[in-house]
Amino acid sequence: MNLPLAASSGEGQSSPRPWVLPSRALTVYYGCPEMPRLSHYFLPRVLLAEKRILYLDGANQVSPLLIARFARQRGLEPSAFNRFIRVSRAFTCFQLTELIRRVPKVLATFDPNVLIVTALPDLFFDEDVRDREARASFEHALEGLREIAPLPISVAVFSDATSYKAKRRDFLQRLCKEANEVVKVESRPGDELSFTREKAAPLLSV
Repeated sequence: MNLPLAASSGEGQSSPRPWVLPSRALTVYYGCPEMPRLSHYFLPRVLLAEKRILYLDGANQVSPLLIARFARQRGLEPSAFNRFIRVSRAFTCFQLTELIRRVPKVLATFDPNVLIVTALPDLFFDEDVRDREARASFEHALEGLREIAPLPISVAVFSDATSYKAKRRDFLQRLCKEANEVVKVESRPGDELSFTREKAAPLLSV
């Protein structure tokens, strides 16, 4: 997927600065299948400001090559960006929940300004996981997000949940209810994207 060059206005509140993360907020981005990869395009602005990112990759999509390309496009060595980002991967919903719950402990050794989470709640749609266990794990993940909420950190969740025909689609509704901001991202002709802010809070930007 090429870098989206424009953001067209959708119905409701269109975002004037679509690649900017709100600070000290939980923001949910959802709406198109490319959401995990699109999370990368929020990184350069944060990394150029020498702010730290903790990336919990439930979608197994984080691309060191793409991040390195961002650095080179700006005349920097990849190490200039790499030293400000830490990645932890999760392959099951239980692993992702555990990573979220561990964030307060991570702060003792790595103090991030931004927390990015991909595949929440997507990983919890796994039909091999019993509904009761999936729901319990998801509740623990939400509890973890609530513990992070008072911290001076921007939390951005990138979800492809709407691509799934799953019985647990209410998980996305629950997540959006917890969020300070919710942004729906949709593909448009000409390799453009629309960013529609469905829920907003008057917060600063990262």
